[in-house]
This record gives sequence, structure tokens and C-alpha cells, in this order.
Amino acid sequence: QSEEFADACKRLRRVTEGGIRDVQAGDLLSELRNAGYEDREISEIRALIEVFSRGNMPYLLIATIARVLLEGQEISPTQKTTPRKFRKEIIGPERLILMEPHHADPATLRVYSDIRQTLGLPFVNTDYRALARWPTYFRMAWAGLKPAIGSVDHMATVDMVHAEAVALVSGMPNPGGLKVETLARVCERDASIGEVRQVVRLFQWLLPELAVNVACLRAQLGR
Repeated sequence: QSEEFADACKRLRRVTEGGIRDVQAGDLLSELRNAGYEDREISEIRALIEVFSRGNMPYLLIATIARVLLEGQEISPTQKTTPRKFRKEIIGPERLILMEPHHADPATLRVYSDIRQTLGLPFVNTDYRALARWPTYFRMAWAGLKPAIGSVDHMATVDMVHAEAVALVSGMPNPGGLKVETLARVCERDASIGEVRQVVRLFQWLLPELAVNVACLRAQLGR
């Protein structure tokens, strides 16, 4: 709830979206229109992508803070923050409609399987399941994105986003005075530190790539 955290989110998004300029993920606008998509539907897809373009940034920073602490590294002792002036802003649907595997058609399930295999994940992220509510768009989008994943430019951007998140966390204030010992003690109420650390590492590891992939999906509909 501070300006410092909000500014860090904005900075992380700028780095992410600036980094994918050389990543070739295709241009879908003409394909979607040829498939019968109207401007209203394309605007709805853009609005949903905007939800994740913004929402993944605080998620990544929070996961990075958790990982840094769980790996035994203290964060800033500075507690002073600038209160954020909130503005109510509707940037997408109030409730996400997710295409869960048990609702999906065989073609979408094949894309889900391909996403898990390509990204090396045991699940399909919320972002993809939300965008799969438009099955034909989703298949086109993934077909354009998949060849870029693992490319030199793509991986360089993922590494850059990860490094930027760590750098931002090291410079942000710590208003609650959160320490390694405090977080470890709280974690032990739920599971062993090793188990918690493993889950946090998984999410903090996958989020930079997810943020980059969402930026590519956004670029497919016009920068």
C-alpha cells in the first residue's frame, strides 16, 4: 500500500515489456478478424491481458521477497514509506472465468498439455486458463508464442526480469520490519521450512517467464 511498491511494479512492467521488443511472437489481429472476432471481443481479450500485465508484477515482487527471506537473506531495515493514493480503476472483468481442464474441449486440453511440457510446469497458470475462454484465440496465441519460448531473446528477457525483481526488492522499504526468523517461524505452522521454500522457489522461478509470456501475448494484439 505504498508508493514505493507501486513504483516498483511499474518499473518491473516497463522492464518486462521493453525487453520483449526483439521477441518474435507473431501478430494476431488480422488472423482473429479473419476468424470472425469482432473489435468488442478483441477489446475484451486485451482487457483481460491487462489484468495479468499488472497483477503479475506485485505477485512477482511478493514471491521474490518471500524467497529472499526463506533463503536466509534479510531485506531492507528501512520502515518509512509513502502512503499510496488509491484510485478505483476497473481494468478488466470483476471475476475471472477460468477454463478448467474438466470443462475444456480436446483441442484446448492438447494446448494445456503442450504448455506444461514446454514450460516444464506441473500445472497451467491462471493466466492461460482465463484466456482459454476464447478457445480459437488461445490456440492461435499459443501457436505464435511457443516458438519464441527458449529463444535467446526470450530467455535474456526472463533473466533480466528476474534480476530486476531481486534488485527492486533489495531497495524497497520494509514497513513491517519482516525478518528471516519471523517468516521462518510463521512458515513452520504449516509445513517444514524446506517444503515451504520449495513451493516459493517454484513460483518465484516461474513468474518472470510468465510475465514475459503475457507481455508477448499483449504485443500480439498490438503494442
